[in-house]
Amino acid sequence: MKEAYVFPGQGAQFVGMGKDLYESNDLAKNLFHQANEILGFSITDLMFTGTDEDLKQTRVTQPAIFLHSVIKAKTLSNFAPAMVAGHSLGEFSALVANGTLSFEDGLKLVYARAMAMQKACELEPSTMAAVLGLEDAKVEEICASVTEGIVVAANYNCPGQLVISGSIVGVNKACELLKAAGAKRALVLQVGGAFHSPLMEPARVELEAAIHATHFNTPSCAVYQNAVAKAVSDVNEIKQNLVAQLTAPVKWTQSVQAMVADGATHFVECGPGNVLQGLIKKIHKEAETRTA
Repeated sequence: MKEAYVFPGQGAQFVGMGKDLYESNDLAKNLFHQANEILGFSITDLMFTGTDEDLKQTRVTQPAIFLHSVIKAKTLSNFAPAMVAGHSLGEFSALVANGTLSFEDGLKLVYARAMAMQKACELEPSTMAAVLGLEDAKVEEICASVTEGIVVAANYNCPGQLVISGSIVGVNKACELLKAAGAKRALVLQVGGAFHSPLMEPARVELEAAIHATHFNTPSCAVYQNAVAKAVSDVNEIKQNLVAQLTAPVKWTQSVQAMVADGATHFVECGPGNVLQGLIKKIHKEAETRTA
């Protein structure tokens, strides 16, 4: 049996997340306190008793999901993944889980990423939209045909579910065309901006500097990275792919297919929610999935 541990991204947050871990485990409690010190504000207050609005802010959402995921992994007994992967932000959780990044460095990078993305979102009005019921190639073709603004395929979540990203005018135009081409839905999402699109270039530049200033260890197992959808163990490649991820699409469908091809039989979702389990079942019906 080969177990792949997978870590969720933005959107999985909920008020109260991590509170059970904090109250039941001393290691978890210490790590949460350490996180408050590193960040310089009480993220535990926002996670445990904040509002949905608090948790929706990118600068809170990203470190909150990272902390829930990583602390959960660190409190598991017999944690020995054969491979790891994370959806967007979740890639940072995966890299702490396989020992590439320390807890402290992972959190600092996630916070730097969140702040850089927030800034990039404020530079230009932008958004994302979920497209259901069309082939990936058709969505790509329609995005490429849009001449007003910017719009690209951003998240390959599972067959028949793709998220597009770009300027508001570009995304709205693409949604019109996608519905006309037979999409079941083309629904604009309530997100801070155009993640995984060229509009994240200013954030990519900032994150690149932070990543190159951070020590990366040799991983204990391969990470299947969003930008390339294949197993990566080389530290320099991991860094390059982590930087590229901000403006490149999240190839989640392709990453899960690669893990299955490399022998993954069981997928364990580690973090808030169970969104990834649902996607994995749609990508590979025979996959066994569970919550950590």
